Amino acid sequence: MSASAPVRPGGRVTAGGRPPRGPGLGRAVAGGVLLVVGALLLPLSLAATRARAELTETDAYVAAVAPLAGNDAVQKAVVDDVTDGVMAHIRLDGLLKAVEPAERPAVRARFTRGLRDFVAKQVRQVVTGRGFPALWNGVHRTAHRTLDGSLAASGRAPITLDLTPVLERVRHQLSEGGTGLDLVRRVPRSGVEIVLLRAPDVPRIRAVYDAVRDGALLLPPAATLSLCGGLLLARRRRWALVRAGAACAAAAVLLAAVLALARGRALDALPPMVSRPAADAYAEALTGPLRAGIWLVFAAGTLTAALAAAGPPALRAWRARRTGTAGRRP
Repeated sequence: MSASAPVRPGGRVTAGGRPPRGPGLGRAVAGGVLLVVGALLLPLSLAATRARAELTETDAYVAAVAPLAGNDAVQKAVVDDVTDGVMAHIRLDGLLKAVEPAERPAVRARFTRGLRDFVAKQVRQVVTGRGFPALWNGVHRTAHRTLDGSLAASGRAPITLDLTPVLERVRHQLSEGGTGLDLVRRVPRSGVEIVLLRAPDVPRIRAVYDAVRDGALLLPPAATLSLCGGLLLARRRRWALVRAGAACAAAAVLLAAVLALARGRALDALPPMVSRPAADAYAEALTGPLRAGIWLVFAAGTLTAALAAAGPPALRAWRARRTGTAGRRP
């Protein structure tokens, strides 16, 4: 045995006096992998938890869309949809019998425009009235319960937003005024609906629903365990905390970008008859809390990384200045 080769306790000889690096290197790699996995899972768990609340909890969904009752774009879309539903059942053939055939198209257009303006005015009074927010919440509560039941079952029925309560309020308003009641009397009670989810799309959304429901239960503990495990395995925990905070902030930015891209593509795919401003308001209401949570993760990760990087040196410098100041006192 060479005289220069140091002997460690237990009889093991290490060349050059350096300890074996195999186990320590594997531990560091495992800790780094866990930190990366935890940083990626943290914003995803936040998204899954928020999506699960809006998909499965009726109160959370209604609370999210309740402010839309006062949104101008949404109010205009509701007025247009209800007015279209009413006008689809109004027939002017009997009124045009006394008109010359050659003049009927022009008279029909003029009558239709006047009747539409009248109906839209009545609907607008209801939509902008004091009682509309409660009506709005009731409509969405019913729609969400239908959505939750359809996604939990195995059917393929379309999901609709039934605006019939708004029409019934218009009926009541017209009957009290004693004018125009015949305009809405023949409209079916289920004739004013907005299709939220088409029947062919229900199985695909059901798969997303199942994934979100399971992910909201599994992702948060997985993210917590991964981050804690990575910090415990790290050899230099302060710098591991710096990297973990930076990785969480980067993952939050990435998720925010993906969310914005998905929102833009979903709005671009809407059919022409759907109001883009109203749909954008819906998207803002449903994703606003999630985006706020994502930026909260970004801020927390950035702050954690900054404090971990500057904390001990700054603390030592502060203690040194304090000790020096105390030593110079008379």
